Amino acid sequence: MDTPVPEEPTGEPARERILAAAESLFAEHGFDATPTSKVAERAAVPKGLVHYYFRRKPDLLEALVDRLPHDVVRCSEVIVPGDLTASLRRLVAALDTALDDSAVLSHLLWREADTLPVVRDALQRRFDELVTAVQDVIVGATGLELSDTVRGASLLLASAIGHRHAMARHAADDTGEMERELAFVVGALDPGTRRSQP
Repeated sequence: MDTPVPEEPTGEPARERILAAAESLFAEHGFDATPTSKVAERAAVPKGLVHYYFRRKPDLLEALVDRLPHDVVRCSEVIVPGDLTASLRRLVAALDTALDDSAVLSHLLWREADTLPVVRDALQRRFDELVTAVQDVIVGATGLELSDTVRGASLLLASAIGHRHAMARHAADDTGEMERELAFVVGALDPGTRRSQP
């Protein structure tokens, strides 16, 4: 017989309340400085219920990693055939929208990546997915073969996007900087498209 999932009168499952509380508290105070008793208090559940769902505190962080959005960009929806600049701009815009939906969680995980292998591994997988998405957009927009040059350009742009997202809450609007980086990548792939920088 299945154990019923505890709920508030609003119908929100306790597990989701615990994860939401952990996300906000870890972001505010850090993973190590947040006891599970505080998570339980913020989620308005008994401490034992936190351990019912998450045996160890790192299991909470692992569950938060699983909440990160995957497949946030369908390359077919951003590619403009024959226009690499427009395609990459649309890719960056789609990724920015995804970041807006998970900004707190993304920053929390970047901060914890140095000490927790599960977080580091998850962020590496996400970065690899981003490199692949950039490659797919470049190949789809230009018809170029997947070469070392395309791989290098994809790695460079994915690194720039990843850094931008990791620093987003600390930086002023950097749209101009990303525009210069896009122009650099496009120019490297097709020297005929190089434009003078503003």
